[in-house]
Formats: sequence, C-alpha cells, structure tokens
Amino acid sequence: LAYAIHWEESIKIIIGHLYPDLLNLYGDRGNIQCMMKRCEWRGIEAETIEYQLEDEIDFSRLDIVLLGGGSDREQMLVCEKLKTIRSDFKNYVEDNGVVIAICGGYQLLGNYYMTDSGNIEGLGLVDLHTEQGRDRLIQNIVIKSELFDTPIVGFENHGGRTFINKNKPLGKVLYGSGNNGETGYEGVIYKNVIGTYLHGPLLPKNPKLCDYLISRALERRYGEIVELEPLDDTQEMEANQYIVNRFAKRGN
Repeated sequence: LAYAIHWEESIKIIIGHLYPDLLNLYGDRGNIQCMMKRCEWRGIEAETIEYQLEDEIDFSRLDIVLLGGGSDREQMLVCEKLKTIRSDFKNYVEDNGVVIAICGGYQLLGNYYMTDSGNIEGLGLVDLHTEQGRDRLIQNIVIKSELFDTPIVGFENHGGRTFINKNKPLGKVLYGSGNNGETGYEGVIYKNVIGTYLHGPLLPKNPKLCDYLISRALERRYGEIVELEPLDDTQEMEANQYIVNRFAKRGN
C-alpha cells in the first residue's frame, strides 16, 4: 500500500449508514458499496453498520457516516429520532468525523427545512437552512470543486432551496441548479462534512470524491497523512467525462 507511513496493525474503517430503510432515494446505498469496494481493492478492511430508527448509535466507533435522501414524509419520521442523537452527532462532527450527506440528509444537517406542511427541525450540525420552492429542480448537474482537478457529476431532484450562509460550497455549478438555483453554487463543506444534492449514486461516478472521504477517515483514525494506492479508474472517469462533455461544455 502506498501510504505516507506503514502501520504494523491491520488498517480498517467503519462506515455507519443511518436509516437506510427510510433515507435511500435514487440509489444512495450505492455510495456504501463504492466505499466498501474501493477499500477492499486496496486491502483496507471496511465494515458497514446499518442503523434503524430504534438502534442506538455509538459515534465513537464510526469513521464515515452516510445520511441519505428521503421524501419529506420520511424526513419527518427521522426528525424526531435525530433530536435524540444531536449532541453525539455534533461531537462527532466537531471532532472531524467524516460525513457524506445526500439531498434529504444534506437538508437535515442544517437548522431547519421550512415546508408547506410545517417546519422540519434539523440537526444544527452546519449553519444552513432550507426552504421549500414552488418547483422541483430536476436535471443532471456538473460542478467544479476546489478539492479536485476534475468536475463532480450527478443528478439533482429536489424541491428544497438550501442556503449555506457563510460556509464553503462543495463547488461552483457548471451545469444545473445547485443549492437553490440562484447563487451558482452546490453543496457545502464543513470540517470533514460534505453535504450535496447529487444523487445517482454520487460516489461511483466520482471516485476522487470517494477516495477523499476514505483518506480523511483514515487520517482521523490513525493520525497520519494518507496517500491511497491509485486504482484503475479509466471506466469511471470516462463516464464522468461523458456527462461533463454532454452537459457542461454545451452550457446552460
């Protein structure tokens, strides 16, 4: 393995998948499969723990947390449970725990989501909020992030308009609507938390983003800078580039 240092102990990460029975729109579970396989191909032991609403979550065990997307109704169901884990989840985030939150999960990171049916209280992990729009924003999306030298691609389908206040966006929209269709930016980055509206699932189409999450998790667990062994991502990058060429390069 091409790491900055070599450990004598086995290398392992634990991924927590929160409420996959309720928050799993548009193949979000594929993000788990992608992280697991990219670890396996490198000889890194990876384990995924799925948590249901009735389960207790020990964040001290976890290296990556996935909070997927769900409908407004499902988010309301999850909302009450989230209140009971808010403090532990907040401590995990502030301790540089790695989080990838997709669509509904992204909205739940914030302070609230104002809908026609009422106010959904968020976790308050990141200073952002969401308001329900009149129309849904549905299309392929391409963004350019400072984190990578290639664009991030995905598919957005959301009625919410998210405002990230003074936080850093995940990237600038090259094609699509992004957070709210107004600012020209998509997603949010806070510490080791990434929130985004990109479905598809996101990570198989963007292997560099997947490796970024894995690297951050390993660095936090082992306290050393990690350089992951390169993989043959020819097919993944061809698929990524196809979306970029088809949409971003023709303009909005």
